[in-house]
Amino acid sequence: MMKSKVSVAVLAALASTAIYAQDSQSAKAKIETIEVTATKRSESIQDVPVSVTALNGEALENLGIDDFADYVEFLPNVTFQGTGPGQNEIYIRGAATTQTNISVSSVQALQPSVALYLDEQPISMQGRNLDVFATDMSRIEVLPGPQGTLFGASSQSGTVRLITNKPDHSGFSAGVDSDFAATKGGENSSTVEAFFNFTLNEDLAVRVAAYNSKQGGWIDNILNVPGEGGYIGSAVVIDRISGGVLSDPSNTPVVSPKNDSLVEDDFNDAVYSGARFGLSYIINEDWNLVVQHTQQSLETEGVFSYDPNLEGESSTNRFIPEDNDDEFGLTTWTLEGRLNKLDIVYTGGYLDRDINSTIDYTGYTNGGLFSAYYVCNHYEAATPADERCLDPTKFYKEATETSRVTHEFRINTDVENDWRITAGVFYDSQDVDTVGQFNIANTELGFFTDLARTTVGTDGINSDGGPFSSEISFVNDVSHGIDQIALFGQLEYDLTDKLTATLGARWYEIEDSYRGSTTTVDVSRRLQAFGTLDPSELAAVGLDPVAVQSAIDSGQLDVSLLDGDGVLTVDDTIFKFSLDYKASDDVLLFATYSEGFRPPVTNRVGGGLATNQAGAFENFRIPVYSLTDTLDNYELGMKGDFLDGILRVNATAFYSEISDLQTSRFDPTNISFLVFTDNVGDAEITGLDADITWLATDNLIIDAAFSLLDTELTSINPELEGIALPVGAELPYSAGFSGNLRAQYFYELPDGLTGYINGSISYTGDRLAGMNMDAYVIEDATRLIYGVGSGLEIQDEATVFDGVTYPDSNGNTFRGGRYVQKSYTISNVAFGVTNDEWKAELYIDNIFDESAILYIDTQQFTPKVVTNRPRTMGVRLSYDFF
Repeated sequence: MMKSKVSVAVLAALASTAIYAQDSQSAKAKIETIEVTATKRSESIQDVPVSVTALNGEALENLGIDDFADYVEFLPNVTFQGTGPGQNEIYIRGAATTQTNISVSSVQALQPSVALYLDEQPISMQGRNLDVFATDMSRIEVLPGPQGTLFGASSQSGTVRLITNKPDHSGFSAGVDSDFAATKGGENSSTVEAFFNFTLNEDLAVRVAAYNSKQGGWIDNILNVPGEGGYIGSAVVIDRISGGVLSDPSNTPVVSPKNDSLVEDDFNDAVYSGARFGLSYIINEDWNLVVQHTQQSLETEGVFSYDPNLEGESSTNRFIPEDNDDEFGLTTWTLEGRLNKLDIVYTGGYLDRDINSTIDYTGYTNGGLFSAYYVCNHYEAATPADERCLDPTKFYKEATETSRVTHEFRINTDVENDWRITAGVFYDSQDVDTVGQFNIANTELGFFTDLARTTVGTDGINSDGGPFSSEISFVNDVSHGIDQIALFGQLEYDLTDKLTATLGARWYEIEDSYRGSTTTVDVSRRLQAFGTLDPSELAAVGLDPVAVQSAIDSGQLDVSLLDGDGVLTVDDTIFKFSLDYKASDDVLLFATYSEGFRPPVTNRVGGGLATNQAGAFENFRIPVYSLTDTLDNYELGMKGDFLDGILRVNATAFYSEISDLQTSRFDPTNISFLVFTDNVGDAEITGLDADITWLATDNLIIDAAFSLLDTELTSINPELEGIALPVGAELPYSAGFSGNLRAQYFYELPDGLTGYINGSISYTGDRLAGMNMDAYVIEDATRLIYGVGSGLEIQDEATVFDGVTYPDSNGNTFRGGRYVQKSYTISNVAFGVTNDEWKAELYIDNIFDESAILYIDTQQFTPKVVTNRPRTMGVRLSYDFF
């Protein structure tokens, strides 16, 4: 039976990963494909011999996808870890590692392993990927596996591309969407989005999209009650490794931090607001220009995690008013044209981003070799009777300015040829300037104050000319520059009508410059000393020239990538090769080998000996920089339409080898009180991705996707034996199984209306938190500090590696373990009514009020659990003008 015109239109409008249309001859609905640009030319998603997942604009609206966390909910091979909006990192296919704490991510973070793009512009940033609100989007493309030959340095394990709607020359259109929602136990949320598209003349079109989204909080900052799960007091200052109390509560006055004035329900608000302006100019029949500017501000207050030692799953104790203001402006331009038989593309962009944050750093007092100094005056007191510990409340303030300029010029040959070439040149210049001010020591007792005023800047003046506050005890004042140039190309050749071979390559050169100081380290001079190996310069920065040269000669330290100015330079060529076979008009088979990489990261305290020289830490030196880590990927894939086009199955099996896996370390008891990066060793990942679309009836659409992963470390850097995880350990953050199932059912209503029901369920399996085996130590600290443990599950790792015990600072052995981020299932449902112009929808997200463990943050020496929004009920209304 033929469906009505309205029903067919709704099927097309509300599709998820595909567009559904009606075959005019058979009068039967079939799955049509969408166009993607995964190979930097527009192609059908089913014809691209690359694993690609795409959510089109209608799907994004249908699923209620707006922000960073929403992007990945229905992409099971993609995960994100972080502490809240604007503070997350993407991982694909299990290639994950420990990233630096957000409080110093701008200073000492790993480069991302997944590239994030807004249209043609890369917008990745270490530790703080740009959290772009998904308004007026054409689609989101996810390309799992290395995409480095076409997309560059941070496409090591995949690429995520946000593709916006461009100005349309066909005429006027406009639309408005609104959303009002109530969250169980939390504040209400509201969103308004609108777009306008109009033509000034036949050659000039303009599109404007604007949005404001207030996302109400649900985390409560409750009163700190010492001894009832709350912070007991600064006298319980512990040696993080041994668990020994450094100050005796019975003899030393106890000062517990107070948060009376900060007690507030639902204090974790987030507000996204912004606009995008686009202009398209048809220069002539062969050339056109598109220029866009996106401006967005993201303002958050509070934290998006709870303290598991407290009652419930929405309570925390915070002692400093916290906020994060993240604003960016992004201008992009794309000139496309035809020159004889070549398609020419020149595209570029300028990104300007400012981040200003205040973070509660009280947790830093809870551990580390220097914790007693931070709150107590034991080593300054004239007599034991004068010993005392002061209020441990601490904070961190960060001001980061980021700029990024990119240019890319590329050509494409005619797609009708039996050989096709994409080739180009790419230039990227990034600058990150950060001033981070820490209040970690009791400046009223004199600790660090003079250093903070004189080591960084002059007489208390920072590098930007502003004064440091007298309460600031430690400062980061650094600039990090990354300049990259690359040549890339990809050749496709049809060996037969059905068999095509593809060869891709990319040569790159990256210069990484690190300038500035911390309170205790002149980073610029230290790197220059390693670049020159001048004994007098090494001695001037507190290093033993003979010992350093010996470490270099033995291979313990590598400084070969540094020049005399301390600038680190790397260059290499990576490759990709694939064969794809068109088994029929509806089935594509492909095999691919591809390479990806992340550039090195320079360390602020490189070359320094570990503070603890016992056991495995004896003679351990912090690397001057972490080496490039590379990923070699092998995959077999299939894309197919079956049952006369009503069933689509795309699946890819893959095997990946990671060499010199980078990780971030923070071990202030044993090694250094500053974060640094290292190469933990090699790893392997085996997995399977699949997505399925089934048009079960003319009115019922079912989509499913799943990911299977098996990850393990296969070798350990000899320097880290007895310190890092053992061989065979799992990589963090990625589940062995994750998947989702979505169903959409449509039915006719009177007066030309169509009703629909959407349902979805997504499952994420158990994951491990981080690369460090410190869960039992942190659990001991939690019991000492709060009087109770966290109750979180811990997986045992090891206490002995090849006969070498994992030591603490007293030479003893302790249990190694990692926290388990337990599995969770989220279910959503929506009921709606629509016609060609408007839609009204009632929805319930997280129907069963699941409190998911999205991320366990252990870098405050006690665990904090980042969680999802509780059950939320809302109404969406939209209206389109044509």
